[in-house]
Amino acid sequence: MPTHTPAPLHWKLVIDAADPHAQADFWATALHYEAEDNSALVERLLSLGALPGEAAVEYHGRPAFRDLIAVRHPDDPCDPDTGTGLGRRLLFQRVPEAKTVKNRLHLDLHAGQGRRADEVARLEALGARVLREVQEPAGAWVVMADPEGNEFCVQ
Repeated sequence: MPTHTPAPLHWKLVIDAADPHAQADFWATALHYEAEDNSALVERLLSLGALPGEAAVEYHGRPAFRDLIAVRHPDDPCDPDTGTGLGRRLLFQRVPEAKTVKNRLHLDLHAGQGRRADEVARLEALGARVLREVQEPAGAWVVMADPEGNEFCVQ
């Protein structure tokens, strides 16, 4: 009997945020990604009455969902009807509670040979802060926090 190998699952990393749009701006710039443009979908849902007006905001001059926004790799495809990315994405969703403990999952950014210090400085200028520098037999990296305190590493 032939064995069927299932297709890999499509996924996105969802990050809780107090201000999803500010987080999207930070991470889009940090990763050289782009914020998804869901304005056509938001407008369509508003016109059908399927989305209340208070669930939408203006984001960079276009309608957007108030409580969520994603950033995506600029080379990855997106659905032309919804603006939703079909590849590498981070989705920021509004939550009422503040971050209280260390992340159980984090991003590692790979700056490239000899470029870590410049990348750390660039990220600090965007609003990140250095938490500590790590020097171990396995390597060296800088642990940072984004503007809402989520940890990530720069290698």
